[in-house]
Amino acid sequence: MRNIVYFLALVWISLISLEVFAQTGFGKITGTVVTEDNQPAEGVTIVIVGTDYATAANARGRFGFNKLNPGNYTLKVSLVGYNDVEKEAVVTEGATTSISIVLGVNARELSEVIVTGRKNGLHTQTASSSLRVQTPLLELPQNVQVITGRVLSEQQIISTSDGLLRNVSGLLRAEHWGDLYTNVNMRGSRVQAFRNGFNVVNSSWGPLTEDMSMVERVEFVKGPAGFMLGTGEPGGLYNVVTKKPTGENKGEVSFAVGSYDLYRGTIDLDRKLTADGKLLFRFNGAYQKKGSFRPFEHNDRISVAPVFSYAFSEKSKLTLEYTLQHAKMTDVGSYYVFSPNGFASLPRNFTLAQPGTEPSKINDHSIYLNYQQQLAQNWKLTIQGAYFYYDQTGGNSWPTAVGPGDYDLDYDGVIDGTLSPNQIIRGYGIWDARSNMKLGQAFVNGEVQTGAIRHRLLLGIDAGKKDYEADWSQSFPLDTPDKPFDVNNPDYGAPANGYPQFDRSLPLSQRAKAGGGTMGQEYVSGYAQDELGFFQNKLRVTLAGRFGYLKQYQWGGAPYQKAHFTPRAGISYSLPGNAYVYTLFDQAFTPQSGILRSGETAKPITGNNIELGIKKDWFGGKWNTTLAAYRILKKNELTADPSNAANENYSIVIGEKEAKGFEFDLRGEILPGFTAIANYAYTISEVTKVAEGVTTLKKGEYVPSFAKNTVNTWLTYTLQRGPLKGFGINGGFTYLAGRVGWGYSMDHPERNMGDYFKLDGGLFWSCKKVSVTANVFNILDKYLYSGSYYTQYWNYPDYNVAAYSWQVDPPRNFRVSVTYRF
Repeated sequence: MRNIVYFLALVWISLISLEVFAQTGFGKITGTVVTEDNQPAEGVTIVIVGTDYATAANARGRFGFNKLNPGNYTLKVSLVGYNDVEKEAVVTEGATTSISIVLGVNARELSEVIVTGRKNGLHTQTASSSLRVQTPLLELPQNVQVITGRVLSEQQIISTSDGLLRNVSGLLRAEHWGDLYTNVNMRGSRVQAFRNGFNVVNSSWGPLTEDMSMVERVEFVKGPAGFMLGTGEPGGLYNVVTKKPTGENKGEVSFAVGSYDLYRGTIDLDRKLTADGKLLFRFNGAYQKKGSFRPFEHNDRISVAPVFSYAFSEKSKLTLEYTLQHAKMTDVGSYYVFSPNGFASLPRNFTLAQPGTEPSKINDHSIYLNYQQQLAQNWKLTIQGAYFYYDQTGGNSWPTAVGPGDYDLDYDGVIDGTLSPNQIIRGYGIWDARSNMKLGQAFVNGEVQTGAIRHRLLLGIDAGKKDYEADWSQSFPLDTPDKPFDVNNPDYGAPANGYPQFDRSLPLSQRAKAGGGTMGQEYVSGYAQDELGFFQNKLRVTLAGRFGYLKQYQWGGAPYQKAHFTPRAGISYSLPGNAYVYTLFDQAFTPQSGILRSGETAKPITGNNIELGIKKDWFGGKWNTTLAAYRILKKNELTADPSNAANENYSIVIGEKEAKGFEFDLRGEILPGFTAIANYAYTISEVTKVAEGVTTLKKGEYVPSFAKNTVNTWLTYTLQRGPLKGFGINGGFTYLAGRVGWGYSMDHPERNMGDYFKLDGGLFWSCKKVSVTANVFNILDKYLYSGSYYTQYWNYPDYNVAAYSWQVDPPRNFRVSVTYRF
C-alpha cells in the first residue's frame, strides 16, 4: 500500500507540474442559470457551441469553464418546458467573464409535458446534494445510477422492496423478510442502505422499507464510495432521497386498488407559507391496507412526512424533516416456506403461519435537521444531524424441526420424535426490538483554481452512535410430537400445543441483554477528496482518503474497535461526442475481532474495488448509457484456526473472496414519446483462496446471493398528438439466470435456484389534472421464488432441519391508480 501511495503522489505532482508549465494566456467563463421565477436550474447542461465543452449547473445554478483560449464563444442551454437560450461570451487573456442566463417558459412545450403528466427524463445529470459530490454524474469516476420519481410513479412502485431493483443492473433481493426490510445485494455482497446521506443500517434487520409516497429519487452507488462511507461491504450503497419543498404551490392526491385487497391513498402537498417564499412546507402521507395471496397474511401501513424549510437569506437555508412510518403486519416468518423435497415443491399459496398469533407492530420515527450555508461563490457548508427511533413488538414463526429425521424439541439430547418427509414442528418466537441511532455530518464543497488546474474539493466529518436490542430468547413449539403439522394436509385450527404467552414483564433492554440480543457501534471518520481538472477539464484526476475509527459489539459480546485508512483514486477523461471514460480504485473495510497464533491482532476485512467504465449521453442528453467492469477482492477474513488445541481460541486468515463482472445500463427517451430502461449484468462471486486446513470453505465455492446473468427492461410509449394524446402503453421483464441462493452451495448444485422470468405491463392516460395508470404484474403467472438450502443451522446433533427454504412472489396481479393534481 505504501508503494501505491507514493506512486499516486508522484502522479499527482507530475500532472500538476505539467499543467502549470503548459498554462499561458487563458481565460474563464463563470455564470448562473435560473428559471424565470428565479429558481436555480440545477443539473441543466450548458454547452459551448462548436466544441466538446459541456458542464452542468450545480444546486445553486452555477457553472464554469476554465482554461479557454481568448475569443468569442456561444453558450447554449436547453431544458424541456423552456425556450432554448444562446448567450454570447467574450473571453480575454487572464480574465474571468461572468454571465447570467434566464430560462423562459415555452408555453407549447410545457403544455405537452403537463398533458403527459410525467416529469422530464428518466435520468439526471447530477447527484442529490445528500450524495455530497458536486461532479456531474457523467464526469464522476464511478458507476452511479439514479431511479427518478417518474419511474417510481410509472411502475406503481409503493415501497423500496416493490419492483424497484429492476431499474438498475445487477441488483437482487436476498433473504428479504417479506416487505419489512429491503436487503439488496449488488456486486457479490449486501449493500448499505442510506436515507438522505445517512447510513441507516443498524443490524442485519433493517431499515424498515420506505414508503414511496415520501421518496423523490433513489441513487445506487456501485462499489465502495469513500465520499460516503469507509466501512461495510464493498458492493456499494443505495441512497433514498426524500421529497423536499420546491417553492411552488401545488399538490396531488392519488388512490389505488389492486389484487389481494390492496387499498391505498396518498397525498403530496407543497406550499409557500410566506409571500416572500422564505418559509416553505411540504407534506406527504400514505394510508394502505394490503392482503396477500397467502391466507392469514396482511401488511397495513401509515406514513406521515412533514418537511419545513426556511431561507434566512439567499446564502443560508435550514430544513427540518420528520417521518413516521407505522406498520401492522403478519409476523415476518410467515413469508418463508420449508420443505425437504425441493424448491417450489408446495403450492404458491401454502403457508406455515398460524392464524391467531399476534401481529408485528412497528413504529419507525426519524428526524432530520439540515443547514446549508453558502460561504463564497463556489463554496458551500452543509451541517446535518438525524435521530432514528425504531420500535417493534411482535413475533416470528420459524420451524422447530423439519422432517424427515429425529428431532429434539428442548435440545436436552433426548430424542422427542421422528418426522416423515411431509411433517414439520412449527415454532413461534418472540421478536421485540428497538433501535436508536444518533448521526451527524458536516462537509464542505468548494472549487478553487491553481493556475490552469481546477480543484473540486470535498472535506468532511461523520460521527454516529447506533444501538440495537432485541428479544429472541422466548420460543414455543406450536405442534406436538404426536400431532405434527402435515404440509400435504395442513390444519390451521387451534395448534396442538396451544398459543404462546410471552413474558414481557421485564424491560426490553434487560431481556435483550440476557438473551445476547444486543449490538451497536460508535464511529467517527474524516475524509478529504480533490478532483483535479486538467487540459480545460478534459482530464480529471480524483485523489481522496478517509480515516475512520469504529467501535462495535454484536450478540451481546465484548466491543472491539479499529481505526483504518481507506484510499480512493480515480481518473475520468472526456472524449468527443459527450462520452467519458474512467477508472477507479476504492476500498471499504469491516472490522473484526480475533488473535492470530503469532500474537498479532486481527486486521480489518478489506474490500478493494478496481473499476473501468465508459459513459455517454446521446442526442443532447435525451438518453444515457453506462458500461462498467469491476473486480472486488475481499481479504483478511478470519476463521477458527484448525490446529487449535482444546483450550486455544486462535484465528487464521481464511483466504480470499472475489466478485467480478460487468454491467450495462441504458435509460432515457430514445424517440419522441418512446422511453426505455434496459440493463444487463454478469456477476461471479466466489472463493479464490483458502488457507491450509480450512474446511468451512472451498476454493471455487460460490459466495451466496447473486445471479450470474440479470436482464431487465421497461419500455414506455406515449401518443404525442391526436385525439388519444396522453394515452400510452408500457411493459418490461426481469430475467435472472444462474441464481445462487442465500447459503453456500457448491457442494450441492441441486440447491441452486432455477432461472427467474417475470413479465409486467400496463396502460396509462394523462391530461393536465388527471392521470390513470393500470399495471399487471407477473403476466405469465409463473411460480417465482428466491431462497436457499439450510443444513443443521442450529448445530444441534439430534436436530434435523436439512431443508429447502424459499419465499414466493405473488401470482398474476394488478394495480389501478388515479391521480389528481391541483
